[in-house]
Amino acid sequence: MLGDILLINDMHKEAAETIYEVVIKDLEKKNGRYRYIVGISGESGSGKSELAHSLGKRLKQDNIRVKVIHTDNYYKIQPLLREEWRRNKGFDRIGLDEYDWVKIRKTIRDFKEEQECVIPCIDLIPEQVDKLITDFSKVDLLVIDGLYAIDAPDIDLRVFIDLTYKETKINQIIRMKEEMNTFRLKILDREHQAVSSLKPKADLIVDKAYQVVSAADYRSYATTDQ
Repeated sequence: MLGDILLINDMHKEAAETIYEVVIKDLEKKNGRYRYIVGISGESGSGKSELAHSLGKRLKQDNIRVKVIHTDNYYKIQPLLREEWRRNKGFDRIGLDEYDWVKIRKTIRDFKEEQECVIPCIDLIPEQVDKLITDFSKVDLLVIDGLYAIDAPDIDLRVFIDLTYKETKINQIIRMKEEMNTFRLKILDREHQAVSSLKPKADLIVDKAYQVVSAADYRSYATTDQ
């Protein structure tokens, strides 16, 4: 998104380093032309964009050309119309179906086929959707982040940030992409339910201390704590 504020700090860089190591090990098992995709999901304010950006910069140090795609650019309803649409349709409509999965799948297909692609990009200041043209023949690896990003097809490594919107409230206030009011809190609660449903799909979990662990180990820890 244009005009977005990233709050990158050491915890994002350290988590990105751990994910980078997993990606590199995976790539060693692939052929040289393999088109690798990382997906990162989590609730609002959990640091998805910061982690994706940090991972992209770390991979760039190895001369791996990375493109970061934010799936929040792929909403079916444009920003200026989305609140009214949600009020009219009701909170039950908030969730995965708000994304334009046809366009997301096309973007992934164009990356896999090394094609030129037109990508939507929301400019947060005028709240309009612009179009960017990306030549995927010049990109080696794709990082896709967003609330429901790990539900996209053909992702090789799915990362889930296990922080709720209640735990990331300060980050949301600082970034101020949307006004924090009662209606917004209801939206965040509905998104929480939708995002949480994707957690079982994850390969890696970023825990509440922003440590990266395998999903299997994380489930084992959770069971032990209970």
